[in-house]
Amino acid sequence: MFDCGKIAIIGGGSWATAIAKIIVGHTHHIGWYMRRDDRIEDFKRLGHNPAYLVSVRFNTDEIDFSSDINEIAQRFDTLVFVTPSPYLKNHLKKLKTRINDKFVVTAIKGIVPDENVVCSEYFHQVYDVHYDNLACLAGPSHAEEVALERLSYLTVGCADKTKAQAFCDVLRSDYIKTKTSFDVVGIEYSSVLKNVYAIAAGICSGLKFGDNFQAVLMSNAIQEMARFLKAVMPVERDVNDSAYLGDLLVTGYSNFSRNRVFGTMIGKGYSVKSAQIEMEMIAEGYFGTKCMKEINRHYHVNMPILDAMYNILYERISPQVEIKLLTDSFR
Repeated sequence: MFDCGKIAIIGGGSWATAIAKIIVGHTHHIGWYMRRDDRIEDFKRLGHNPAYLVSVRFNTDEIDFSSDINEIAQRFDTLVFVTPSPYLKNHLKKLKTRINDKFVVTAIKGIVPDENVVCSEYFHQVYDVHYDNLACLAGPSHAEEVALERLSYLTVGCADKTKAQAFCDVLRSDYIKTKTSFDVVGIEYSSVLKNVYAIAAGICSGLKFGDNFQAVLMSNAIQEMARFLKAVMPVERDVNDSAYLGDLLVTGYSNFSRNRVFGTMIGKGYSVKSAQIEMEMIAEGYFGTKCMKEINRHYHVNMPILDAMYNILYERISPQVEIKLLTDSFR
């Protein structure tokens, strides 16, 4: 049997905080890398993350904090990466410790910019982590609802089912249900695409489209996602599973979704820059749109929603014009 051993969180945002809450509730001991010492000191003093999910209380005696990623990588067996994808490479630039013998879990719902690969592939290619030691964490799970202990379903993807199950066992609780999957790359790509589609849903909301059209948008989005996943990784999968369709729906419809909020602002007339400034949080779908557009140049999948989001966000085409074109193409 595989044992996850000592587990550490890499990242200090809301999803990292929610995952830390889940894991420490089971293990009563975690490591936690945050890059800022002042944030760590405030956390220790207050008993909660001073910047995210401030209502979630922690017993800080159960947490080994460090702003040194190498110290955490050396001391812990399972490393759970939960940083925004645009910043992952900057964090890893500081990493001098070999991690190819660690169990690496990516809970990052984004593409590694410039490299245009999903995070598990990046860890495999650059850090020589074997596929059996790579896992992804996905599913419809807003950090805010996890923090409130509302029932959530998480999927752990890994080529080694025993290791996926071991990490599931660490996560499972009264409010967290878990399942395993072998489709690591497919789940990671779907996690990126659902953010893109959530921006589209937000833009349509900002343009005053109603629930009727939102349902058609989501229906076309899951079909578009399925086409891409089949092209990039043609394995047997059910895109109606919660890790795909469920995550798409919660991100597209929920007011907790920062990608939907970002899109709503664009639909109401905000520029991309002004929306980013006002949100003060990362909408990963913005970066994911450009990465996915570039990746799809190799696959040539028909992806009209992705193309429309790229035209709006990067080519500054009017949202009204692009969404009108989408409405004409949908059935």
